[in-house]
Amino acid sequence: MEIKEKLRLIKEVGEEIISEEELLELLKKKKCPVAYDGFEPSGRIHIAQGVLRAINVNKLTKAGIKFKFWVADWFAYMNNKMGGDLDKIKVVGKYFIEVWKASGMDMKNVEFLWASDVMNDSDYWLKVINIGRLNTVTRITRCSQIMGRSEKDTLSAAQIFYPCMQCADIFHLKADITQLGMDQRKVNILAREVASKLGYKKPVVISHHMLLGLSKPTNSKATGVERAIELKMSKSNPDSAIFMTDSEKEITRKINKAYCPEKQVEENPILEYCKYIIFEKFKSLEIKRPQKFGGNVKYTSYKKLENDYLTGKLHPADLKNMVANYLNQILIPIREYFEKNKKAKKLKELVESYQVTR
Repeated sequence: MEIKEKLRLIKEVGEEIISEEELLELLKKKKCPVAYDGFEPSGRIHIAQGVLRAINVNKLTKAGIKFKFWVADWFAYMNNKMGGDLDKIKVVGKYFIEVWKASGMDMKNVEFLWASDVMNDSDYWLKVINIGRLNTVTRITRCSQIMGRSEKDTLSAAQIFYPCMQCADIFHLKADITQLGMDQRKVNILAREVASKLGYKKPVVISHHMLLGLSKPTNSKATGVERAIELKMSKSNPDSAIFMTDSEKEITRKINKAYCPEKQVEENPILEYCKYIIFEKFKSLEIKRPQKFGGNVKYTSYKKLENDYLTGKLHPADLKNMVANYLNQILIPIREYFEKNKKAKKLKELVESYQVTR
């Protein structure tokens, strides 16, 4: 694949790239750059973490990038996920991997590595300590949103280590690229700031879009990233997102009550589901409605759908009916996977039996 085509695929994923010039140089020098992505195993997994992540990973591996997924079990433990039960956290991590298999993630260029496997490595901890030595507590606290926390939250002493460790992960895994959500931007910038001081090459940052929550925003002035972080911080609200285990009935109910103001395209979660998930999976969408309301209409581009919604040619009710239908089609094979695969089914049942905590 030519570099121009690789760059096109990568830019489809990267809402922000720091920097495009460095990325281009990396693609010229290295045939298979290594990208780092990490995740906390933290209970239920919503469609942005499941299907959207699989879509993004497949685009980047197609562009020749090798992924190293960091299963951040100790990070989830520090962040008090699953009530601080490390055994449960590990089960959830294995469950997440099965979700991605079911979602069609191409596993040929994906490697899963567990944070707990390097906790006895003195070189890893030396990186963590050196990053800490180069920064003040105030600077590190500004990275607290990477944990789904606010700077105003009372952080435990363990959580102060978290950004230093995540920064160290990038260097420990010898990553050329950090490929995480926009909510992780601050720690990625931290890694770029300290890289040369510690003798490492600055990682290229490719930050993907974060899907908005379905609820009406509590703060009308919040940015899209801030609203997406709200979603990350409120998994306890089952109506905030479509989860990978939701039934057809649950999907329809959630979409019907979701925030979707008429003729408004900005900060509209239903349109985001269309743009980032449904069009990626189906390429063309069909709205079915009675002739007196305009009849059936087929969309082969998101831009046309967005324009019809903005001008009032497409009503929120018709849009929601279509979105619920396509989301259910996406999740049907995933439900079937967890019914037919005994190992995956057992993991899912275990996770569902746990008391999910923030």
